[in-house]
Amino acid sequence: MKSNLSTYRRFKRFLIVNLGNFIIAAGLHFFLAPDNLAAGGSSGLAILIATIFPNLSISVILFLINFILFAVGLATIGKVFGAYTIYSTFAMSFFLGILERFTPITTPITDDIFINLFFGILIQAIGVGFVINEGASTGGTDIIGKIIEKYSHMSFGFGLAISDGLITIGALILYGPKIAMYSLFGVFVNSLIVDRILAGFGSKFSLTVSSDCLDEINDFIIVKLYRGSTIYEAIGGYSNEQRKILTTVVDRKDYIKLRNFINKIDPSAFIYVSQVSEVSGLGFTFD
Repeated sequence: MKSNLSTYRRFKRFLIVNLGNFIIAAGLHFFLAPDNLAAGGSSGLAILIATIFPNLSISVILFLINFILFAVGLATIGKVFGAYTIYSTFAMSFFLGILERFTPITTPITDDIFINLFFGILIQAIGVGFVINEGASTGGTDIIGKIIEKYSHMSFGFGLAISDGLITIGALILYGPKIAMYSLFGVFVNSLIVDRILAGFGSKFSLTVSSDCLDEINDFIIVKLYRGSTIYEAIGGYSNEQRKILTTVVDRKDYIKLRNFINKIDPSAFIYVSQVSEVSGLGFTFD
Protein backbone atom coordinates (compact mmCIF):
# COMPACT_ATOMS: atom_id res chain seq x y z
CA MET A 1 0.00 0.00 0.00
CA LYS A 2 2.78 2.42 0.95
CA SER A 3 4.64 1.65 -2.30
CA ASN A 4 1.51 2.25 -4.39
CA LEU A 5 0.87 5.53 -2.61
CA SER A 6 4.47 6.64 -3.21
CA THR A 7 4.21 5.78 -6.93
CA TYR A 8 0.93 7.67 -7.19
CA ARG A 9 2.44 10.78 -5.61
CA ARG A 10 5.46 10.70 -7.91
CA PHE A 11 3.23 10.33 -10.95
CA LYS A 12 0.96 13.12 -9.72
CA ARG A 13 3.97 15.36 -9.13
CA PHE A 14 5.26 14.68 -12.63
CA LEU A 15 1.88 15.60 -14.16
CA ILE A 16 1.56 18.79 -12.10
CA VAL A 17 5.07 19.97 -13.01
CA ASN A 18 4.27 19.42 -16.70
CA LEU A 19 0.91 21.18 -16.37
CA GLY A 20 2.60 24.12 -14.67
CA ASN A 21 5.20 24.45 -17.42
CA PHE A 22 2.54 24.21 -20.12
CA ILE A 23 0.56 27.00 -18.42
CA ILE A 24 3.69 29.18 -18.21
CA ALA A 25 4.37 28.58 -21.91
CA ALA A 26 0.75 29.46 -22.79
CA GLY A 27 0.89 32.77 -20.91
CA LEU A 28 4.12 33.68 -22.67
CA HIS A 29 2.99 32.57 -26.14
CA PHE A 30 -0.52 34.03 -26.26
CA PHE A 31 -0.20 37.20 -24.18
CA LEU A 32 3.33 38.43 -23.40
CA ALA A 33 5.44 37.62 -26.46
CA PRO A 34 3.13 39.18 -29.11
CA ASP A 35 3.30 42.55 -27.29
CA ASN A 36 7.05 42.22 -26.53
CA LEU A 37 6.31 42.32 -22.79
CA ALA A 38 9.70 41.22 -21.47
CA ALA A 39 8.62 40.95 -17.83
CA GLY A 40 11.88 39.59 -16.47
CA GLY A 41 13.18 36.05 -16.32
CA SER A 42 14.73 33.96 -19.07
CA SER A 43 11.49 34.26 -21.06
CA GLY A 44 11.81 38.05 -21.04
CA LEU A 45 15.40 37.78 -22.23
CA ALA A 46 14.27 35.38 -24.97
CA ILE A 47 11.74 37.96 -26.20
CA LEU A 48 14.51 40.58 -26.44
CA ILE A 49 16.85 38.28 -28.35
CA ALA A 50 14.03 37.18 -30.69
CA THR A 51 13.57 40.83 -31.64
CA ILE A 52 17.25 41.11 -32.55
CA PHE A 53 17.27 37.73 -34.33
CA PRO A 54 13.77 37.35 -35.77
CA ASN A 55 14.65 34.14 -37.62
CA LEU A 56 14.99 32.31 -34.31
CA SER A 57 11.88 31.19 -32.45
CA ILE A 58 11.44 32.15 -28.81
CA SER A 59 11.28 28.48 -27.79
CA VAL A 60 14.70 27.77 -29.32
CA ILE A 61 16.22 30.90 -27.76
CA LEU A 62 14.70 30.02 -24.40
CA PHE A 63 16.16 26.53 -24.56
CA LEU A 64 19.63 27.91 -25.35
CA ILE A 65 19.43 30.50 -22.57
CA ASN A 66 18.39 27.93 -19.98
CA PHE A 67 21.04 25.49 -21.18
CA ILE A 68 23.78 28.13 -20.86
CA LEU A 69 22.52 29.30 -17.46
CA PHE A 70 22.33 25.74 -16.21
CA ALA A 71 25.88 24.99 -17.41
CA VAL A 72 27.22 28.18 -15.79
CA GLY A 73 25.31 27.44 -12.60
CA LEU A 74 26.66 23.90 -12.48
CA ALA A 75 30.22 25.20 -12.90
CA THR A 76 29.95 28.00 -10.35
CA ILE A 77 27.54 26.93 -7.62
CA GLY A 78 27.71 23.16 -7.96
CA LYS A 79 25.08 20.43 -8.05
CA VAL A 80 22.29 22.23 -6.21
CA PHE A 81 19.62 21.55 -8.83
CA GLY A 82 17.03 18.88 -8.17
CA ALA A 83 15.99 16.51 -10.94
CA TYR A 84 12.63 18.22 -11.34
CA THR A 85 14.25 21.65 -11.55
CA ILE A 86 16.51 20.40 -14.34
CA TYR A 87 13.54 18.87 -16.11
CA SER A 88 11.34 21.92 -15.59
CA THR A 89 14.04 24.23 -16.92
CA PHE A 90 13.74 22.67 -20.38
CA ALA A 91 10.12 21.46 -20.32
CA MET A 92 8.77 24.99 -20.78
CA SER A 93 10.83 25.40 -23.97
CA PHE A 94 9.38 22.14 -25.27
CA PHE A 95 5.77 23.16 -24.59
CA LEU A 96 6.39 26.61 -26.05
CA GLY A 97 7.75 24.98 -29.21
CA ILE A 98 4.58 22.85 -29.45
CA LEU A 99 2.40 25.96 -29.18
CA GLU A 100 4.49 27.83 -31.77
CA ARG A 101 4.17 24.89 -34.14
CA PHE A 102 0.45 24.21 -33.84
CA THR A 103 -1.00 27.58 -32.74
CA PRO A 104 1.22 30.26 -34.30
CA ILE A 105 0.40 33.80 -33.24
CA THR A 106 2.05 37.00 -34.46
CA THR A 107 -0.33 39.71 -33.23
CA PRO A 108 -1.62 40.37 -29.71
CA ILE A 109 -4.93 38.77 -28.74
CA THR A 110 -6.34 42.19 -27.82
CA ASP A 111 -5.39 45.76 -28.65
CA ASP A 112 -5.15 46.61 -24.94
CA ILE A 113 -1.57 46.07 -23.81
CA PHE A 114 -2.56 46.19 -20.13
CA ILE A 115 -5.09 43.36 -20.60
CA ASN A 116 -2.42 41.26 -22.33
CA LEU A 117 0.05 42.00 -19.54
CA PHE A 118 -2.45 41.21 -16.79
CA PHE A 119 -3.61 37.89 -18.20
CA GLY A 120 -0.13 36.87 -19.32
CA ILE A 121 1.31 37.49 -15.85
CA LEU A 122 -1.68 35.89 -14.12
CA ILE A 123 -1.53 32.73 -16.25
CA GLN A 124 2.24 32.44 -15.86
CA ALA A 125 2.04 32.99 -12.11
CA ILE A 126 -0.46 30.14 -11.80
CA GLY A 127 1.92 27.86 -13.71
CA VAL A 128 4.89 28.94 -11.59
CA GLY A 129 2.79 28.25 -8.50
CA PHE A 130 2.12 24.69 -9.67
CA VAL A 131 5.81 24.05 -10.37
CA ILE A 132 7.21 25.59 -7.18
CA ASN A 133 4.55 23.94 -5.03
CA GLU A 134 5.88 20.56 -6.22
CA GLY A 135 9.37 21.43 -5.01
CA ALA A 136 10.77 22.29 -8.44
CA SER A 137 11.81 25.58 -10.01
CA THR A 138 11.57 27.11 -13.45
CA GLY A 139 15.31 27.77 -13.41
CA GLY A 140 16.22 30.66 -15.70
CA THR A 141 17.41 33.84 -14.03
CA ASP A 142 16.98 32.19 -10.61
CA ILE A 143 20.41 30.72 -11.36
CA ILE A 144 21.84 34.22 -11.86
CA GLY A 145 20.39 35.24 -8.52
CA LYS A 146 22.08 32.27 -6.83
CA ILE A 147 25.42 33.06 -8.50
CA ILE A 148 25.28 36.70 -7.38
CA GLU A 149 24.35 35.58 -3.87
CA LYS A 150 27.36 33.24 -3.70
CA TYR A 151 30.00 35.62 -5.03
CA SER A 152 28.85 38.87 -3.42
CA HIS A 153 27.28 40.17 -0.24
CA MET A 154 23.94 40.61 -2.00
CA SER A 155 20.87 38.53 -1.23
CA PHE A 156 19.29 36.11 -3.71
CA GLY A 157 16.29 38.41 -4.12
CA PHE A 158 18.50 41.42 -4.84
CA GLY A 159 20.49 39.41 -7.39
CA LEU A 160 17.27 38.38 -9.08
CA ALA A 161 16.13 42.01 -9.13
CA ILE A 162 19.38 42.98 -10.84
CA SER A 163 18.93 40.42 -13.62
CA ASP A 164 15.29 41.38 -14.14
CA GLY A 165 16.26 45.06 -14.07
CA LEU A 166 18.81 44.53 -16.85
CA ILE A 167 16.15 42.80 -18.95
CA THR A 168 13.85 45.79 -18.38
CA ILE A 169 16.64 48.13 -19.54
CA GLY A 170 16.91 45.99 -22.68
CA ALA A 171 13.17 46.43 -23.22
CA LEU A 172 13.63 50.19 -22.84
CA ILE A 173 16.34 50.23 -25.51
CA LEU A 174 14.50 48.00 -27.99
CA TYR A 175 10.84 48.96 -27.47
CA GLY A 176 10.82 52.36 -25.80
CA PRO A 177 9.70 53.59 -22.37
CA LYS A 178 6.05 52.49 -22.62
CA ILE A 179 6.78 48.77 -23.11
CA ALA A 180 9.65 48.97 -20.60
CA MET A 181 7.40 50.42 -17.90
CA TYR A 182 4.72 47.82 -18.56
CA SER A 183 7.38 45.10 -18.37
CA LEU A 184 8.75 46.45 -15.09
CA PHE A 185 5.22 46.61 -13.69
CA GLY A 186 4.76 43.00 -14.79
CA VAL A 187 7.85 41.92 -12.82
CA PHE A 188 6.38 43.27 -9.56
CA VAL A 189 2.87 41.97 -10.23
CA ASN A 190 4.23 38.52 -11.07
CA SER A 191 6.07 38.35 -7.75
CA LEU A 192 2.97 39.36 -5.80
CA ILE A 193 0.66 36.90 -7.57
CA VAL A 194 3.08 33.98 -7.22
CA ASP A 195 3.37 34.62 -3.47
CA ARG A 196 -0.42 34.69 -3.09
CA ILE A 197 -0.89 31.52 -5.14
CA LEU A 198 1.78 29.65 -3.19
CA ALA A 199 0.14 30.68 0.08
CA GLY A 200 -3.10 29.14 -1.20
CA PHE A 201 -1.34 25.96 -2.38
CA GLY A 202 0.34 25.47 0.99
CA SER A 203 -2.84 26.00 2.99
CA LYS A 204 -3.65 23.11 5.32
CA PHE A 205 -6.07 22.60 8.21
CA SER A 206 -5.13 21.72 11.76
CA LEU A 207 -7.94 19.96 13.66
CA THR A 208 -8.22 19.43 17.40
CA VAL A 209 -10.94 16.94 18.31
CA SER A 210 -12.52 15.90 21.60
CA SER A 211 -14.98 13.03 21.18
CA ASP A 212 -16.30 9.84 22.75
CA CYS A 213 -15.51 8.13 19.43
CA LEU A 214 -11.87 9.15 19.29
CA ASP A 215 -10.59 5.66 18.41
CA GLU A 216 -12.86 5.46 15.35
CA ILE A 217 -11.86 8.96 14.27
CA ASN A 218 -8.17 8.11 14.66
CA ASP A 219 -8.59 4.92 12.62
CA PHE A 220 -10.31 6.90 9.86
CA ILE A 221 -7.41 9.39 9.74
CA ILE A 222 -4.75 6.70 9.59
CA VAL A 223 -6.45 4.07 7.40
CA LYS A 224 -8.66 6.14 5.08
CA LEU A 225 -6.77 9.43 4.81
CA TYR A 226 -3.21 8.06 5.23
CA ARG A 227 -2.40 10.88 7.64
CA GLY A 228 -0.81 10.93 11.07
CA SER A 229 -2.30 12.10 14.34
CA THR A 230 -1.33 12.90 17.92
CA ILE A 231 -3.39 11.87 20.93
CA TYR A 232 -2.71 13.29 24.37
CA GLU A 233 -4.36 13.38 27.78
CA ALA A 234 -6.07 16.57 28.93
CA ILE A 235 -8.32 17.73 31.76
CA GLY A 236 -11.57 19.59 31.02
CA GLY A 237 -11.60 23.06 32.49
CA TYR A 238 -15.31 22.91 33.29
CA SER A 239 -15.87 19.21 34.01
CA ASN A 240 -12.45 18.63 35.56
CA GLU A 241 -12.57 15.22 33.91
CA GLN A 242 -9.60 13.58 32.21
CA ARG A 243 -10.10 12.74 28.54
CA LYS A 244 -8.14 12.24 25.32
CA ILE A 245 -7.63 14.95 22.70
CA LEU A 246 -6.66 14.28 19.08
CA THR A 247 -4.83 16.64 16.74
CA THR A 248 -4.05 16.19 13.05
CA VAL A 249 -3.19 18.22 9.95
CA VAL A 250 -4.91 17.56 6.61
CA ASP A 251 -5.40 19.29 3.28
CA ARG A 252 -8.70 20.84 2.18
CA LYS A 253 -10.03 17.72 0.47
CA ASP A 254 -9.30 15.47 3.44
CA TYR A 255 -10.60 18.07 5.87
CA ILE A 256 -14.05 17.86 4.28
CA LYS A 257 -13.98 14.06 4.45
CA LEU A 258 -12.87 14.07 8.08
CA ARG A 259 -15.41 16.69 9.13
CA ASN A 260 -18.25 14.75 7.53
CA PHE A 261 -17.11 11.51 9.16
CA ILE A 262 -16.93 13.09 12.62
CA ASN A 263 -20.36 14.69 12.22
CA LYS A 264 -21.75 11.31 11.19
CA ILE A 265 -20.45 9.17 14.06
CA ASP A 266 -20.48 11.81 16.83
CA PRO A 267 -22.54 14.96 16.16
CA SER A 268 -21.73 16.24 19.66
CA ALA A 269 -17.94 16.05 19.14
CA PHE A 270 -16.04 19.22 20.00
CA ILE A 271 -13.84 20.37 17.11
CA TYR A 272 -11.87 23.46 16.45
CA VAL A 273 -10.07 24.13 13.21
CA SER A 274 -7.24 26.49 12.34
CA GLN A 275 -5.71 27.16 8.94
CA VAL A 276 -1.95 26.80 8.59
CA SER A 277 -0.03 28.23 5.67
CA GLU A 278 2.78 25.65 5.46
CA VAL A 279 3.39 22.07 6.56
CA SER A 280 6.57 20.07 6.06
CA GLY A 281 7.45 16.51 6.92
CA LEU A 282 6.44 12.94 6.25
CA GLY A 283 3.31 12.69 4.12
CA PHE A 284 3.40 16.31 2.98
CA THR A 285 6.77 17.40 1.57
CA PHE A 286 8.17 13.87 1.18
CA ASP A 287 6.93 10.29 1.30
